[in-house]
Amino acid sequence: MVYNTDWFWRARCPPYNPARFFDLAKNRVGLDSAELVAGRADLSIKKGTNNNMKANGKKPTAAGKSSYDLIDVNKFFNELNLQKGNSVLDLACGRGAYCLAASEIVGEKGRVYGMDLWEEGIELLKSAAAAKNSTNIDAIVSDAGKKFPVDEHTIDVCLMATVLHDFVEDKIDQEVLHETARVVKPNGILAIMEFKKIDGPPGPPRHIRLSPEQVDDLLIPFGFKQEHFADVGPYNYLLLYKKT
Repeated sequence: MVYNTDWFWRARCPPYNPARFFDLAKNRVGLDSAELVAGRADLSIKKGTNNNMKANGKKPTAAGKSSYDLIDVNKFFNELNLQKGNSVLDLACGRGAYCLAASEIVGEKGRVYGMDLWEEGIELLKSAAAAKNSTNIDAIVSDAGKKFPVDEHTIDVCLMATVLHDFVEDKIDQEVLHETARVVKPNGILAIMEFKKIDGPPGPPRHIRLSPEQVDDLLIPFGFKQEHFADVGPYNYLLLYKKT
C-alpha cells in the first residue's frame, strides 16, 4: 500500500494553513486532527503491496474516492457498450457505483463482480445491491495484487476506473495485469478510465497520472490491443482494449 505524501508537503509549505492541512490529512490518510496531534499519522509508510492493510486497518490507496460523479455517465456506458448476459469485473470497485449501473444493463443472465480490498466499500455495495434487489452482483473483498477469485477466461468486460495509476504507484501493476489477462475471455474487453494528464484537482498529482501512451506501454505486453479512445468528461478519458 502507498501513501503519496505530496499533499503533505504542499499543505505545510508557506503560507501554512492549519485548517487545510488537517482537511487534506483527513481525506488522504483518514486521520482527524486529534489523531494527528497525538502523533498517530505515520507518513513514512514504505511503498509496496497491500499485504498489511487488514492488519493495520488502513484503507487502500484512494479508497472511498470515485470518478463516477466526475464523468458523463451516459456517454461512458454508451462507449463501454455492455450487452445483456455479459460478465463484468470491476477492479477496485470501491462503493460500487459502476457495478450497480452495470448490473441493470447486463440483466439477470449477466454477472457483475465488484472486487476491492476496502471492506467498508464492499459492505456498502452489498447493502446497495440488496436494496435494489440486484441479485446479479458479487461483491468480493480481495487484493488486486494477488490471484483474483475469478475463473480463467470468464470475463467479457473488465473495468479499471481511475485505478491503474494507483496500481502503478503501489508497484503491483504487473501482478494486476497478469491476472486480468488470465480472467478476460479471448476477444474480451479491458476498459481503462484514467485522469487526463492535466493539473488537478480533482484527481491525483499530474506526475502520477497516466497518458494514453503510458497505458498502451503497460497493457500491450499482456496481449491487449487498443481498439477505441473516448473523452468521457472534462477530467477523464476512456480506453477500450481487446484481448488478443
